[in-house]
Amino acid sequence: MPKRRLLLKKEQKQYVPDLDREVTISKEVSYYVPDAGKDFHTSFGVITKKELAKKAGSIAKTSQGKDFTILDADFIDDFKRLKRIPQAMSLKELGLIIANTGISKDSTVIDAGAGSGFAACALAHVCKKVTSYETVDQHLALAKQNAAFLGLKNITLKKGSIYDKITEKNADLVLLDVPEPERATSTAAAALKVGGYLAIYTLQATQLQNAANAVLKDKRLLLLKSCELIERLWKVDGKVVRPHNIPIGHTGFLTFARRIC
Repeated sequence: MPKRRLLLKKEQKQYVPDLDREVTISKEVSYYVPDAGKDFHTSFGVITKKELAKKAGSIAKTSQGKDFTILDADFIDDFKRLKRIPQAMSLKELGLIIANTGISKDSTVIDAGAGSGFAACALAHVCKKVTSYETVDQHLALAKQNAAFLGLKNITLKKGSIYDKITEKNADLVLLDVPEPERATSTAAAALKVGGYLAIYTLQATQLQNAANAVLKDKRLLLLKSCELIERLWKVDGKVVRPHNIPIGHTGFLTFARRIC
């Protein structure tokens, strides 16, 4: 796997006496370098592979004399560069799933559908094993490619419908990201260990309603909560402290349940 780096150039400001205030003379810039073993071209000039080989925290100089700070790319830097075909869960939802289910390095997870493999890869980074189901060959191929890009070897991708059956048992978590999750709650419950968690991701309120009602009808499952997580970014610059003009807002709902018998 090639060594991947980040190149960062901080925003620069300068006080202008005539305006009696600071003005931005250079905006913040960042580059992701997928292979530090090759020269990297930027709009500020070329950064040679010799410069890219410097230790993290060093300054790399471009052919135009511009300075960039070098960092080693970590998991989240690589994760943000994954390719996608279908819509994928956002980082805030993935974090909420991990926080609410307590999965760890000893946990086994079942995921459906795989899509581009975003959820499977995020969960595999923190747990022991992920088995991900998908029915579309194109999606399976991309999920496999994304897992390989991240160097994850604890993901098993299966072609199959979660609506029909799940062969795995005693899972710590089953994650459903499918159009009709109410059709899969029964098979999901059967695949969970007693005490294991079911997490259901839905986009529409009607999907949320159907999924939650299906959980309520299954005596093996206890409905814990249905929620959404709204993220609002803030601009902080000197005395300026205000929300950004464009909020992220709603992206999806999450429903959590637990197998109790």
